[in-house]
Amino acid sequence: MLNRRHLRIKGFQALYAYQQAENRDVKASEKQLLQAVHVVHDAYIYLLQLSLELALFEETAVAEKSNKHLPTAEDLSSSAVLMKNKFIAQLEKDLAFQKLVKAYKVNWNGEEVLFREILTQLKSDEPYLAYAKIETPTLKEDQDFMQFLFKKVLFKFPLLEQHLEEKYLNWPVDAETIESMILKTIKAFKLQSELDLLPITANWEEDRVFITDLFNHTIKNENEYNELIANKTQNWDVERIALVDTILMKMAITEFVHFQSIPTKVTMNEYIDISKEFSTPKSKGFINGILDKILIELKEKHQINKSGRGLVD
Repeated sequence: MLNRRHLRIKGFQALYAYQQAENRDVKASEKQLLQAVHVVHDAYIYLLQLSLELALFEETAVAEKSNKHLPTAEDLSSSAVLMKNKFIAQLEKDLAFQKLVKAYKVNWNGEEVLFREILTQLKSDEPYLAYAKIETPTLKEDQDFMQFLFKKVLFKFPLLEQHLEEKYLNWPVDAETIESMILKTIKAFKLQSELDLLPITANWEEDRVFITDLFNHTIKNENEYNELIANKTQNWDVERIALVDTILMKMAITEFVHFQSIPTKVTMNEYIDISKEFSTPKSKGFINGILDKILIELKEKHQINKSGRGLVD
């Protein structure tokens, strides 16, 4: 599931897109932000369904071989390996999972070429061949195979990566998070029970308010925050500072002022870490220094009002 770090990144991406837009529409941008969060969960369900689609495709291919007019010995000896995996079998009958498949309108129709390419590679991989020899796999063997399928095959398969980049705009950024969600779901799987599917976040109602407030307050107070930053960057024009750094600092200021339950140290650390991923090598020190100065000024003006245990400096 997504955590606050992921949500901050989604907020940053939405603010960056908003700043770059010719016609800025706050409501439309907020809607796109929430859609971007849901897309991560969509992709999580989409890829889980892929493993079931592969199993069904393999099953059909095996049946077609054995039903040939003159099947060869190899045709007759072919067997469907994937569908014996209890995790995959659960995907097909799990009501909560299939409800999400329907809600997200998951559709793998027309991807037979992709399925065939994946299975061709899979059948040459030693872990698949070893798993195929196991008549009745244990739960751990099923889980180990599923982890291999996603970590070593699907998430490294070029055609699938291309497919996902075309379908999901932020795929390269979201891939690691989605892989982690899938592997956690596999690890949590128990026999004779429903799948332990991950939600969008631990508490989406609360997190939805967090991400939309962060987005809207940052935009609403843009001019004020630009002035704060300009006053602490002597010999620098705000417009000369990297747009990424400016947005991250304004988001941090928003958290300082408007989010009473988030410690300032947490805010500082979060945005400095995000800058390492999205900005220049020098941004970490620059953002840290400017935010330190701004935080001192805001405290002197009594604009920082943190409440709760461990939140008062």
